Amino acid sequence: MQKPISITSISSISPLGKTPEDIWNNYKNDQHFFTNKDGNWVAKMSSELKNEIDHLRQSNTKYKRLDESVLYAIYSSRQAVKNANWDTSDNFGINIGSSRGATALFEQYHKKFLENNKAETLTSPTTTLGNISSWVAHDLQTKGPEISHSITCSSALHAMLNGIAWINSGMCDKFLVGGSEAPLTTFTIAQMQALKIYAQATKTKYPNQSLNLNKTENSMILGEGAAMACLESGEQPNALAKIIGIGYATEILEHNASLSTNAICFQRSMTMALGKLKPKDIDIIVTHTPGTIKGDQAEINAVKSVFKTNMPALTNNKWKIGHSLGASGMSNIEMAILMIQHQEFIAIPYLEAKVPKQINKVMVNAVGFGGNAVSIILSK
Repeated sequence: MQKPISITSISSISPLGKTPEDIWNNYKNDQHFFTNKDGNWVAKMSSELKNEIDHLRQSNTKYKRLDESVLYAIYSSRQAVKNANWDTSDNFGINIGSSRGATALFEQYHKKFLENNKAETLTSPTTTLGNISSWVAHDLQTKGPEISHSITCSSALHAMLNGIAWINSGMCDKFLVGGSEAPLTTFTIAQMQALKIYAQATKTKYPNQSLNLNKTENSMILGEGAAMACLESGEQPNALAKIIGIGYATEILEHNASLSTNAICFQRSMTMALGKLKPKDIDIIVTHTPGTIKGDQAEINAVKSVFKTNMPALTNNKWKIGHSLGASGMSNIEMAILMIQHQEFIAIPYLEAKVPKQINKVMVNAVGFGGNAVSIILSK
């Protein structure tokens, strides 16, 4: 890091809710948000939030043909910018990541194409990844750069890396970064099941067993949502937290969805993020651990390799709200910020946890298909 970057606002929508108060209160209980949909576990947003998204869709004729992934991004971006007191005349850029983009809308258009052998007029422009940031920029009436990308499940944290790079280059003063995902479609769930990593819809108190290294079945569950953060250069007086370390890495793939046994990419990203910091300086790691046997174990092997006898407390939110793919990393950033603000550790109810005495520095990890790991360190 050339200099600290301040996070002056963060806003999200997910099964946890939409306000910092509701989200924090939902973190503090031991309940998960999984429901059964067509025989499969999913983590859906509340009907109240869905109604607000539908109201957003109906508020503008241009928005009626947009995918939920775009609408989620618009909704949470509006609130993030409002909370940061940014003005549209500010020179700020936008970078929003998504693993899958307009999943439901693409499937809808493809189904009609198979029926009629003809594509609808707006099929291409409304299903490209680029339309997420483009529509957010349109909605906010911004003048800066707008970038969308997919780097699978680390997309949101890669957006944060990009925002930091643009600010440090002097090409932008501020950057809105985040991720949005609406993957709760039958076809998307079927793809995860084909990889044999999805949780079985059996009666169990905690169907996603993220970070439980004794589980005997894969237990990943998909969730939906979006999370956006406002980044500004230096140490701002209204900062929620500051970014003091960044790391990124990839590794050679054994197959399309592989992560090496000891997650070499995570070892490299965490080591880079630490920089001159010592392992004992990190109080908590918010892990990626999606609830798969091999994926969870590989990340923990990497953590042990880097931190050795100075293991921080470990936690995440996938046991509660599932895996929102490209948006999950920014959701974890929000969780880290809330723990720093409230000076309270959010434990996983089915695991014994090391509880830190104070919370000053938190590392957040993300990785996706392709072995693209990112590690971000936040400080008070």
